[in-house]
Amino acid sequence: MIRVARTTIWTLFAAVPIASFVGCVPQDRYDQLLSANRSMEEQLVRMESDRDAARSNLETVQSQLNRASVNLNELQAQNSRLSRDLERMGGDYDDLLRRVSELEIGPLPIEVEDAIAKLAESHPDVLTFDARRGLLRFASDFTFDLGSVALRSEATETLRSLAEILNTETARQFEARIVGHTDNVRISRAETLRNHPTNVHLSVHRAISVRDELVSNGVNAVRLQVAGYGEHRPIVPNRTGGTAENRRVEIFLVPMPDDLDVTAPSERADDRPSQPSSQRRTAEVEPMK
Repeated sequence: MIRVARTTIWTLFAAVPIASFVGCVPQDRYDQLLSANRSMEEQLVRMESDRDAARSNLETVQSQLNRASVNLNELQAQNSRLSRDLERMGGDYDDLLRRVSELEIGPLPIEVEDAIAKLAESHPDVLTFDARRGLLRFASDFTFDLGSVALRSEATETLRSLAEILNTETARQFEARIVGHTDNVRISRAETLRNHPTNVHLSVHRAISVRDELVSNGVNAVRLQVAGYGEHRPIVPNRTGGTAENRRVEIFLVPMPDDLDVTAPSERADDRPSQPSSQRRTAEVEPMK
């Protein structure tokens, strides 16, 4: 359009002198041509201005397009990184979920569990601890002499430390079920039979000794329960001549019933009946029950 307009204008300019040679042009015709020429010049200027503005807009749009293309590339790269991170996080989450599902979480608060585990590690001959079940197991051969219910010194020390743990604020919400067990060897010694007529009696009396030791160290008696199964719940098959693994006292820590008052004063040591002399520990290990 610009080229056509320019050609037309120059044609008009050229026509004027030619017309002057051909003959005189009437004044009104000359004025019309001059006005048309000026109008076309103004139109040409506007068109050139519009062209320059369009070119500038085109450059602006092209620059914006280039920037948008760069931003798109950056966003695509960022999206790829985020996708990789999300995929990795998904894998980490699945792995963590698997590990948590495989984790054996015990019934005791972690601080109580850790304290008992450390106690068991420091007295491995006397005590073992199953955190998954909240079970403490005292080996009878290291806790009592054969046929006796008197605690050995190392067992007394271990129970004293256990009482300190049970008296902590966190552990106070649990009660202890103390259960005695024996092997299947029958009691034969007359002295033992007088005090413990059967293995069930012996297992219960040993559980009572453990209970009394905890009470004497400040554990509230309302939190303690005793029982004995004698030879009737072995953990391994009994062998001829006796089986040490089955001679044990177990303590199960379970939540206290909500309706019990554990703030009442604990039983004093001097409130308990003293053991008969025949049940007190002697220095010598008895050869049989």
